[in-house]
Amino acid sequence: MSKKKIVLTVIASALCGSMLTVLAAGVFLRSAGIYGDDVLRLFGVMKFIQSRYVDAPDTSVLVDGAIDGMVASLGDPHSVYMPPEVFRTLRQQTEGSFGGIGVTMGFKDGTVKIISVLDGTPGAAAGLRAGDEILAVDGIPTNELPSEEVALRIRGEVGTQVTLHILHDGAEQDVTITRDVIQVHSVRGVMVDGTTIGYIRIASFAEHTGDEFAAEMARLGEAGMTSLILDLRENPGGLITSCVAVAEQIVPAGPIVSVINRDGDTEVYRSHLSARKYPIAVLIDENSASASEILAGALQDTGAATIVGTTSYGKGSVQAVMPLFHDDGLKLTIAKYITPNGRSIDGTGITPDIAVDRTPADTTDVQFEAAKKYLEEHPNL
Repeated sequence: MSKKKIVLTVIASALCGSMLTVLAAGVFLRSAGIYGDDVLRLFGVMKFIQSRYVDAPDTSVLVDGAIDGMVASLGDPHSVYMPPEVFRTLRQQTEGSFGGIGVTMGFKDGTVKIISVLDGTPGAAAGLRAGDEILAVDGIPTNELPSEEVALRIRGEVGTQVTLHILHDGAEQDVTITRDVIQVHSVRGVMVDGTTIGYIRIASFAEHTGDEFAAEMARLGEAGMTSLILDLRENPGGLITSCVAVAEQIVPAGPIVSVINRDGDTEVYRSHLSARKYPIAVLIDENSASASEILAGALQDTGAATIVGTTSYGKGSVQAVMPLFHDDGLKLTIAKYITPNGRSIDGTGITPDIAVDRTPADTTDVQFEAAKKYLEEHPNL
């Protein structure tokens, strides 16, 4: 027998031997109607890799890769597999403080753009602004990284540095920033000078946003507030439960949002507020997404507020976060939501009642001024 035939025979024997156990088990499972050919292919390939790959692989790493590939194949940027470091980062984002630069990013059409920059953070001190595009992190192009890994690489140990290659005002530049502890304070409020208009900005919907919003509403009410500007610009969303906690304080009794899963089952979140207390103008922009769109949509549909600004981002889906067994996790789109009037804004966004664009040439916040003027002209809505 020729050497070529011997080699082919060895390879064929190895392949058959590697697959035999899995195939036998698969036949049994298929007879029970549990698994199909696709599962046999998956475990057959895994068994072959384990037995024949030139370097002995780590089985856990193989499983991680398989999960990551499955989720990536959905083509949904909001569904991601999160290895332990990324999953830890996600928990920190909604629960506490972390080492970072103080920016929130949006991932759309293959680009990474800054949605918001927290005041008093290293990102703000470095001159980063909403709309800046992040092209690379420490020399690694962002288009070569999963979205969650971009965030992971920007965050890190307090006192260490990260270099971002960004597109800022049409020009590319490198910005080196020293990470610091970022405290997540999602709500702040002030009285507008010379008026009885209150102003509250919600930067994101984190764990305690509902309580923070209630405290600011009470404080401004005691200061004489008679109407409210609610600023949801550059708000990327967050926890739907926190969004509902805010909505319950300003949306009149009735539906806030309806969440519909793949089977058509619907969960309706409702407000029991007898009536709104103040006229409200809501500021949104193209970076207002997810939970901020839920709140703006509920206020718009119920006539409880007038929406001012530019059309929002258009993220009308709901994700569930599931811890796995190795300190990793899965974030998966499990439902879509509709506003009280039955609107799905996924891909279209919330259209403002009063459209006001911003440009770099503006010397004042024209959207804020438009909201203020509207409330001054309509004090008893």
